[in-house]
Formats: sequence, C-alpha cells, structure tokens
Amino acid sequence: MTKPLDKTNAMRALEQRKVAYEPLAYGDAETFHTATEVAEMLGQPVEAVYKTLVVLRDKGKPLLVMIAADREVDLRLLAKAIGEKRLRVATLKEAESLTGLQVGGISALALLNKGFEPLLDASARDQPTLYVSAGRRGMQIKLATGDLIKVTGAKLVTATAE
Repeated sequence: MTKPLDKTNAMRALEQRKVAYEPLAYGDAETFHTATEVAEMLGQPVEAVYKTLVVLRDKGKPLLVMIAADREVDLRLLAKAIGEKRLRVATLKEAESLTGLQVGGISALALLNKGFEPLLDASARDQPTLYVSAGRRGMQIKLATGDLIKVTGAKLVTATAE
C-alpha cells in the first residue's frame, strides 16, 4: 500500500501553487480498481470521485477528460462540445504510453504542461470538492473543484449524458 506521505508530481504541483489538498491512500496500489470501487473504499459519493480518461482526436492534442466515477463519456456530446468531428477513447496501452502513467493513476494534475488538453465534465459544478487521482494507483487527492480547474486550466464541457 502506498503511504499518503509519498509525494507525487500532482502533489508537488499543488504545493508549488500553494493549493490546499488532502492526500488519501486506498486499497492495494498494485491492483487496478474502478473509480466506483475507489469511491466505495474512500467512503465518498461516486459523483464526487472523478476518473480521468485519455481521449484522442484525429488531429491536435490528446484530451484528458475528467468525469464522475459512475458516468461514462459520451463521445458524441463531447465532440460537439469542443467542435470536433470524431473522438475515441484511447486503449489502455495507448493511454499508458502517452501519459507515462498506469491506468488507474492517470491524473491531469500530474500531466501539467505535458501536451494534453484537460476537460472537466460540467457535472463537477455541483461538487464543492472533488477526489481525483494523485498520479499513482492507490492514491487520490481531495481538493476544491475551483482549484482543480484553476491549476489544470480545464474547460468545463458536457462530456456525459444525464
């Protein structure tokens, strides 16, 4: 199990910007857990725990799309929201290769200035705080939704259906 004191790049990025956050360890860091399982392990509502998906477009930067644990990305809605014709979710292998992070530990906070466009599902507006990956399996970060948007530069978009 990863110790909460083990700093990740995501934590360092928040500290450099003097953003308050709370690190949380859960489960076995070597085991992949779905975002819904992570919410359960943390004892938090699924609508406050966000997963990060790597979404690819035909041309341009790959997208890091953050959506609630219990939701699925709607590629048609997302494409319309950002003015793209076609999008696809990266395979596990593509996501890990592009980000350098393991699936289950992909974090927009850990990938600042690394050539990704961060997007946050508009449903996040309803949550004062969010739980997102700390950039390593087995670790989450709790922070204010506004701080996540400010630090990552994420655009609020409709990425999921109601």
